[in-house]
Amino acid sequence: MSGESALIQMSHISKTFPGVVALNDVQFTLQKGEIHALLGENGAGKSTLIKVLTGVEERDGGTVLLDGKEIFPKTPQEAQNAGISTVYQEVNLCPNLSVAENVYIGREPKKGGHIDWKTINTRSKELLKRFDLSIDVTKTLDSYSVAIQQMVAIARAVDVSAKVLILDEPTSSLSAPEVQKLFEIMRMLKKQGMGIIFVTHFLDQVYEVTDTITVLRNGGYVGTYATADLPRVQLVAKMIGKEYADLNQRFVNEEAEQAKKETLLSLKDASGAGTIDSISLDINRGEVLGLSGLLGSGRSEIVRLIFSVDRLNGGEMDLKGEKIHNRSTLAAIRKGFAFCPENRKTEGIVGDLSIRDNIILALQAKRGMFRAISKAEAQKLADEFIEKLEIKTPSADQLIKNLSGGNQQKVILARWMATNPDLLMLDEPTRGIDIGTKAEIQKLVVQLAEQGMAVIFISSEIDEMLRCCDRMIVLRDKKKVAELAGQEISEAAIMHFIAGGAENEPA
Repeated sequence: MSGESALIQMSHISKTFPGVVALNDVQFTLQKGEIHALLGENGAGKSTLIKVLTGVEERDGGTVLLDGKEIFPKTPQEAQNAGISTVYQEVNLCPNLSVAENVYIGREPKKGGHIDWKTINTRSKELLKRFDLSIDVTKTLDSYSVAIQQMVAIARAVDVSAKVLILDEPTSSLSAPEVQKLFEIMRMLKKQGMGIIFVTHFLDQVYEVTDTITVLRNGGYVGTYATADLPRVQLVAKMIGKEYADLNQRFVNEEAEQAKKETLLSLKDASGAGTIDSISLDINRGEVLGLSGLLGSGRSEIVRLIFSVDRLNGGEMDLKGEKIHNRSTLAAIRKGFAFCPENRKTEGIVGDLSIRDNIILALQAKRGMFRAISKAEAQKLADEFIEKLEIKTPSADQLIKNLSGGNQQKVILARWMATNPDLLMLDEPTRGIDIGTKAEIQKLVVQLAEQGMAVIFISSEIDEMLRCCDRMIVLRDKKKVAELAGQEISEAAIMHFIAGGAENEPA
């Protein structure tokens, strides 16, 4: 898939980190006017390949051609100057600066030796209009939604670079209409001859918007395919190196379902200031309870309330039949609660600590400062969970920030499993994670429930909710609108209630 129109040609790319071969003889070609998906499991080498292309990491071997000329960028700025810009999943702009400042940071037009603010604001407004975005560019970036921030990042990237745009998991935090808007922009840029590298874990989006797919696995090159010619099942098989049939089954143990009777935690007319309104529900031992609904429906707000991240303002919470008042997250941990938050980067991992230290954090908090975990116990726990969860790392000493997103998520799961909780709450635990790791986490969730743990599972992907959950609570506008169990659970039923169907509140 090379030729005269090739923007990027990467050949025989290799990159090794201490104890890890990240890339081994990898190739990648991007054409002008092409949207090209780069796919693979976490740890497959996608991020490293992007980092090599953008000057974050230096390649150990191989060649990179841009418009037929070899480049060797040493920094992202050098790559950007050459015409390669990247927009990351976590928007890498300055939230405390205005939109216009973010668009022109580092390249501000000047007049009479001073920054020409009028020109900056005018040009920024005109640039964003190209993207059908009419906003006040003098307001700070954090005044706007993640979706708008992402559009601003893309607009800046396009204004800086007119050749190659790399979108790294750009849709993870976007609603369906926002995703469609992004796709419109991608198609517009494609028509203008730009080459777009699209890194994502959403296969529906791959088939909707891309022309070409390149698959990596375990740091190696699997192949490049025309999207229209590669059936989805075959794509998955290439990504994970095994048949898809195992992933497509519902994991729920039907026999175990019948035994799930004992209530662990009850919310009775629970409400929080600006979060949820008069929610009542039971959480049973040995059960995976799904919370389904659109963004802002109250899914995350419920688990944040249970874990005392947010304060309970009304109603009550009963644990094993007794009313409780958790005043802090530490109190919740000591009651046997565990919570994996939606944003693992900012609320989950401690990037500059090792895998081992990240795993023991919650257990140490639960025990208290006077019962320190010994080095030997910490190492034993780390080794146990690295093996059990198949965390890909050369050792427990590896800094967690150096792991792929999927392996970071496994470490966070290990942290909470180490506390042996009664209740495990998972908010989007598979977001931004490859299909194979998703399946592993889904199976683990079901296994933990079968062992008697109560699990609350939140996901924007209904298909994985169907595979994992014994019972579903559907939320809309911060209220419970339906409760489904067993054969009642279906995609059609869930979508019906999310869309505003008749309420199904149990009496």
